[in-house]
Amino acid sequence: MTANLLLAITAGILVASGVYLLLERSLTRILLGVLVISNGVNLLFVVAAGRPGTPPIVGLGDPETTSDPLPQVMVLTAIVITMAVAAFVLTVAYRSFQLHGHDEVADDVEDARIRRLAEADAASESYEDTTFSDSGEDVVSE
Repeated sequence: MTANLLLAITAGILVASGVYLLLERSLTRILLGVLVISNGVNLLFVVAAGRPGTPPIVGLGDPETTSDPLPQVMVLTAIVITMAVAAFVLTVAYRSFQLHGHDEVADDVEDARIRRLAEADAASESYEDTTFSDSGEDVVSE
């Protein structure tokens, strides 16, 4: 039981450190965060699989001692998905480096404008204030 607890704690630490890396602005650190989170989740799948048993091949052994094949399949699928996401993030980081000379994620100009409007408690020009009358019809207030 302590081995499972140790593996679960290790998986939690991997996921926590991956989330920390994922929140950074550098695409390289985001890539490392995705990889570390994936390894943590794969370790959680191994913990969830339970005790090891005989290979899950029909007719090879007793069905009571056969290991569950579902976590193994999920880990293989997670590895493939992680490789695809890693290739995509690596491509985006390389393209960002080609265009800007760094792989930092820039602030969005529209988000900054909306934040300033929210701090000033003002509505943007595209906002149309509509209220509902008692009959359920939209009434536009000017």
